[in-house]
Amino acid sequence: MTREGHRITLPREKLTQGLALAILLLLMALAIAGPSGLLAWGENARLLEQRQARIAELVEERDALKNRVDLLDPAQADPDLVGEQLRQNFNVVHPDELVLILDETGE
Repeated sequence: MTREGHRITLPREKLTQGLALAILLLLMALAIAGPSGLLAWGENARLLEQRQARIAELVEERDALKNRVDLLDPAQADPDLVGEQLRQNFNVVHPDELVLILDETGE
């Protein structure tokens, strides 16, 4: 030890300590700004909320389509929905109905 209370270190020890410090700083940087670090948590939480909202939309759409498929089941089809589909797909009407053709130009 010297008079100031510091011990004399060898260049090899300085290199080892410098390398350890560099590794420690690198680990700290990765913990903060890495792909799973503190800064990425906010982004991941935002993406999770967006994806959960999209999943809720898709589940709602799937349920609506499932209900429509169930209503069009050939064994027990809903007569109103079948009539609607016939009118839409084949342009058929009942004899007592009046068809009004609208001009698409708005005149």
